[in-house]
Amino acid sequence: MNRSLILFFTGRLIRIVGLLMLLPLLVSAIYKENCFCDFLIVIILSLILGQALVQFFKPKDSIIYAREGFIIVALSWLICSALGALPFYISGEIATYTDAFFETVSGFTTTGASILTDIESMSKGLLFWRSFTHWIGGMGILVLIVALFPGVSDRSIHILKAEMPGPIMGKLLPRLKDTAKILYLIYLVLTVVEIILLLAGGMSLYDSVVHAFGTAGTGGFGIKSDSVAGYSPYIQWVITIFMLVFGVNFNLYFLLLRKRFGDALRSGEFLCYFGIITVSVGVITANIASMYPTIGESFRHGAFQVASIISTTGYATTDFDLWPSLSKAVLLILMFTGACAGSTAGGLKISRVMILFKSAKRELSKLLHPRSVGAVKFEGKALDNTTLANVRNYFSLYMFCLFGLFLLISFEPMSLETNFTAVISCFNNVGPGFGGVGPVMSYALYTPFTKWVLSFAMLLGRLEIFPLLLALAPATWRKSK
Repeated sequence: MNRSLILFFTGRLIRIVGLLMLLPLLVSAIYKENCFCDFLIVIILSLILGQALVQFFKPKDSIIYAREGFIIVALSWLICSALGALPFYISGEIATYTDAFFETVSGFTTTGASILTDIESMSKGLLFWRSFTHWIGGMGILVLIVALFPGVSDRSIHILKAEMPGPIMGKLLPRLKDTAKILYLIYLVLTVVEIILLLAGGMSLYDSVVHAFGTAGTGGFGIKSDSVAGYSPYIQWVITIFMLVFGVNFNLYFLLLRKRFGDALRSGEFLCYFGIITVSVGVITANIASMYPTIGESFRHGAFQVASIISTTGYATTDFDLWPSLSKAVLLILMFTGACAGSTAGGLKISRVMILFKSAKRELSKLLHPRSVGAVKFEGKALDNTTLANVRNYFSLYMFCLFGLFLLISFEPMSLETNFTAVISCFNNVGPGFGGVGPVMSYALYTPFTKWVLSFAMLLGRLEIFPLLLALAPATWRKSK
């Protein structure tokens, strides 16, 4: 194992985290807040520590193999969260480091689960940093490093494979650096467009930026106690549309840029995504129609919450925990499916769900016709047995982790609904659940032990299990023979 490379890359990451904090530092300065000094302390600490690692651990071999890639990704997310929590804790606005770490992990993993009970009393600089972590974590900070830093080889695709969600990861362009750049360019442009549209609806610049960060990263940290319920219907519709937009595979936007409109619109995953949304909104709108004055309002709330949950953003316009059981069941299913692979959303991903269904269909067909040889196709291509096995293995491990995490927090004196949906929500990076962790509640009542477990669940879900488990396995750190 190339330990020097891991420490060198970690140093680069720490420096970047420090530099990224310059934005909330500027916001704190504009609003003349005390947290300016707290950010300054962490920035200086990050730059010194990061520079020391870069200076003393320059690797002779800069090729990133699979093992190093997984470890770099896992350590990077842990370090980002540990450093990112310091401004909250040092300022005293979050009393314990456990709570600060939980909030920061929730930010970087774009989960949106919060321990805050009085959001509006927080400093604007800290709230900005809280939402900015969504934007950083949405596309992945290591993708940013690959895009910006010289000397990163194409073997670094192991980083993108470990950090970008979905069963299949490839390069959009021949050079990996160009792929990372085009991904971030699309991400940035869509974010700016949303900010402009929110400003056009009368939202302040500060509110527009932090809500765009939360939407782009599909994280959902709000700056109001009622999430986005207090904003106008226009604002809610803009956020609804962009939550869905950021739930689409970014490869499709690349195809649109290349004017390959037919290929983009024929995507099986996109059509399935659109179909699930349409059916879900229709069912929920009909189910909650009697709860709101007009069918239009029911449709708006139904569309918003479907977009929020399937994209795993977690914003809310109403307390959907009060909805009928059918609507809550639909939302629960959407928490599992998530949106498209290659998007900023969490969950299983629609591509995996489609592959699992097609694989099951083939096995049933074989029972009826033992001699038949049917291929499982996805996006017009036959999938090899290795890919199918990887998807099935991932689903098995996904369910094992889900129930293991649920058992770990079952010691809490909360209801079954609260504990189960808390795990589902954190593991799938959704944010709100039902019961005691519903859209108008928080995770504040959980014990420190449970908050650490749920923090681990958020990281496990965002990195899609394998990188974190491999990084923690002793065998990974042993020297190869």
